Amino acid sequence: MRFFIPILLLLAVPMYARTYRLTTYDSKTDASFRGLSVVTTKVAWVSGTHGYVGITVNGGKDWVFRQIKGFESCDFRSLYAFDRNTAVIATAGTPACVLRTENGGKDWKVVYKDDDTAAFFDGIDFWNKSKGVIYGDPVHGKGLQLLFTADGGRTWHENPAAKFPALAEGEASFAASGTCIRCLKKKKVVIATGGVQSRIHISDDRGVNWSSVSTPVIQGQKTTGIFSMAFRNSSDGIFVGGDYKRDTARERNVFYTRDGGFSWEPPATGTRGYRECVEYLDKKNAIALGPTGIDVSSDGGRHWNRLSDEQQLHVVRKSRRGNLILFAGGKGKVGVIQPVD
Repeated sequence: MRFFIPILLLLAVPMYARTYRLTTYDSKTDASFRGLSVVTTKVAWVSGTHGYVGITVNGGKDWVFRQIKGFESCDFRSLYAFDRNTAVIATAGTPACVLRTENGGKDWKVVYKDDDTAAFFDGIDFWNKSKGVIYGDPVHGKGLQLLFTADGGRTWHENPAAKFPALAEGEASFAASGTCIRCLKKKKVVIATGGVQSRIHISDDRGVNWSSVSTPVIQGQKTTGIFSMAFRNSSDGIFVGGDYKRDTARERNVFYTRDGGFSWEPPATGTRGYRECVEYLDKKNAIALGPTGIDVSSDGGRHWNRLSDEQQLHVVRKSRRGNLILFAGGKGKVGVIQPVD
């Protein structure tokens, strides 16, 4: 399924010295997109409900969408793409499956399956082209489920040596945008949990040993906590969240760190409510979005300002190579955010 006609163009919105333009495209689907992986300034993939996966090879101007046969009822919230041909996706819910394609999404192979009804994958990330990790909610009282690959996602396995900390009752993780996991340089990986207790869990040896950090985010209910985090490097990071049942509340929903996640500070000016995804655009500029709009920061998360009131957005990502910024959300929304200064 192809489309290329933009259906909405928002005027550039000033934010301190930087201005952005949003262009939203009609995917001709009713999917809710929460998985997004932007590889280069040309290549990106998106995934979501009803088994839909989409790919662009020209920077978001044209897309091809396909429903994966046999997975039409599945929600693919976890996605990592390597190039225009190869990507790995994981379902949120039952059956808990990991799929891989090597021909641009035309065909998919199930490379891992967990039939346990408690299994629920929350996110995926890679350190390099070979080594990566998928994590999911606790299964029968255990810690978070961790699966590792050393062959680019062709096979996945648990690591018996992994010592993930015990979770509190009611502590799990949110798959709102697949960004509560971040693999950083060398062997570092960070995972955020939410719910009754919301913490940051940090490993410096690819998931074997972990340190857990309490956070000041609003928590205590199943609907509260951290919903996304981003790191500019191994030290500077931001997390966002809140309470998805009170999506305009601004209470303790965004914080930043300068020491790799071991301590967190509130901004002088926060986002305008609950946010489901945050992403660094460069050393200073960051963006956060959720169901009620988009906010931006030009000082690494210390101050946030309104960018747009665009509704029902779930995920925003910048290309790993280059400066392409894409977003996606409910009712088949996908789009491009372009700096114009």
